[in-house]
Amino acid sequence: NDQVRFELGAYALMPDVRVIAPWREWDLTSREKLLAYAEQHQIPVEFKRAGQQAPYSMDANLLHISYEGGVLEDPWQEPEESMWRWSVSPQQAPDVPEYLELDYRHGDIVAIDGEPLTPAQVMLRLNETGGRHGIGRVDLVENRYVGMKSRGCYETPGGTIMLRAHRAIESLTLDREAAHLKDDLMPRYASLVYNGYWWSPERLLLQGLIDDSQKHVNGTVRLKLYKGNVLVAGRKSPDSLFDPAIATFEDDAGAYDQADATGFIRLNALRLRSAARLRGGG
Repeated sequence: NDQVRFELGAYALMPDVRVIAPWREWDLTSREKLLAYAEQHQIPVEFKRAGQQAPYSMDANLLHISYEGGVLEDPWQEPEESMWRWSVSPQQAPDVPEYLELDYRHGDIVAIDGEPLTPAQVMLRLNETGGRHGIGRVDLVENRYVGMKSRGCYETPGGTIMLRAHRAIESLTLDREAAHLKDDLMPRYASLVYNGYWWSPERLLLQGLIDDSQKHVNGTVRLKLYKGNVLVAGRKSPDSLFDPAIATFEDDAGAYDQADATGFIRLNALRLRSAARLRGGG
């Protein structure tokens, strides 16, 4: 997959660039040959061996580490605990939960526990904190763009925390249909990124819609981190669409007329009742 992503990006930014791909052009048909070539030419490569198996392939950035190869090529084989770099196992995580407060402005985290941070600092802080609580381990079999299935393991403590918190602040601030539309588009957006179309016109168009949806995604989310879990403990926003006067189960002082539901329900039941009569159900 990576060769597709890198080259699509390169061609989008520099259409006449020449791509040199040793894996495809030279006699480097396995990771073992690549490692031998790197050793011969004194190219530093970090890897770890699992017994006599082939080394894991690891790719890391601010968002995650991915692991492939070696014993992971057997989908039945549980990954060794020693493989994980950023996170402890949930069993070894602290017995006392930790609370975090994330401040949002236009859909982005701008502070943690009141401390202003850059996006990179946010990722580093959440990776460290989440990893300490055993958060963010993923073991999955994915469908690669080139047509095969591949098993991989991932560590994304910060990303896991950010996703849960972002959904929480959006639940207060996004209109229902806007939220549903965004959810409908997310698999398409994720597919574009996964397949290397970051610089495509369709991704840029989608980005404009997503950015516009985040104008009022402001406020604070309080989270509880505990043994691999990210629990939402609270959320608040100056742009909240949650109205206690309407949402209450107590006397709403006329904010909502319960009798209005009668016609609403009968209209929505019309097709169901018609079908039941035709089929002898009534």
